[in-house]
Amino acid sequence: MPTPVTRPLLPPLEEFTPYLQEVWASGMVTNGGLMHQRLEAGLRQHLGVEHLALVSNGTLGLLNALQCLRITGEVITTPYSFVATAHSLLWNGIRPVFVDIDPATLNIDPSRIEAAITPQTTAIMPVHCYGNACNTAEIQRIADIYNLRVIYDAAHAFGVQDQGGSILRHGDLSVLSFHATKVFNTFEGGAIICPDEATYQRIGYLKNFGIVDETTVIAPGINAKMSEVNAAFGLLQLNHIEQALAERARIAQDYRQRLAGVAGVRCVPPGPQRVSNNAYFPILVDADYPLTRDALYQRLREHDVHARRYFYPLISDLPMYRGLPSAAPSNLPVACEIAQKIICLPIFPGLDQDQMDAIVQLIASVRA
Repeated sequence: MPTPVTRPLLPPLEEFTPYLQEVWASGMVTNGGLMHQRLEAGLRQHLGVEHLALVSNGTLGLLNALQCLRITGEVITTPYSFVATAHSLLWNGIRPVFVDIDPATLNIDPSRIEAAITPQTTAIMPVHCYGNACNTAEIQRIADIYNLRVIYDAAHAFGVQDQGGSILRHGDLSVLSFHATKVFNTFEGGAIICPDEATYQRIGYLKNFGIVDETTVIAPGINAKMSEVNAAFGLLQLNHIEQALAERARIAQDYRQRLAGVAGVRCVPPGPQRVSNNAYFPILVDADYPLTRDALYQRLREHDVHARRYFYPLISDLPMYRGLPSAAPSNLPVACEIAQKIICLPIFPGLDQDQMDAIVQLIASVRA
């Protein structure tokens, strides 16, 4: 069996059956039923946030967040992310403006943001890449000076905390993904962290076609509701998430210890957060390693280790973005360099010792 870069957390099937029986007994499979309500409440408590709106996936969460805040014009964002970050802007008729990343955190570099602001700039969309926290204080300082909104793509950041609590509380809105590949999954799903009840209510309308009641539609909304089956699975996941996070932490620590002496390989350090979720395990392959990054990637694949080059290519290199002035490689030297060096190694609950031994051996045994 190949070793994937990640694997969905799937608790024992028999534990899911009682939740499904409740759904069947209720006769309600969508539209904010009991499972939906219970999961919102459970996640608010678990994450330490006051207002949380479930959505059917993280991308629709971003689309709704932009609509909720009525974002237009230009939004400053990172080229180093999954394509949904920038796609959500294009789908809303917004022009992405890419700025370079910090070489230590691989998050958007706040020192590059001000130079990219124009009269058309209305918001900043940073990404907590790999679950490592952005420099939220500096980003907010800039946003306050220029009267910009901040929407965090927090797809990787479930459970991450800084000294003040959940990093999801920062900005105007934060958007989580509960896709199957994420630390916490509902098969497909996501959530928007809101600052107040009024914003939570507006998102509730937007994710249900803009409908207020049987005869009232107040906005051109979309269908982004989470189903009762997805919400039920999320409730089951909450029973297992702490164990899963502990296992991820153990695997990450093991990787760091065992790869520490391998010349030419650098483990990306944890960010400034107080609590990490170890959503990914990225390494950088430098010039003094005997193989190129792509050659190492191929070596792993040949031995059924399905590591991934997250994030390569850059969003700014894709056909729909590369014509933008901000997408020029000369504007993004750090992101371009990192994209040529990055490999994310397998990390997921259930990755056994034999699999890890094989992965480490494949990397460490290469000789010049």
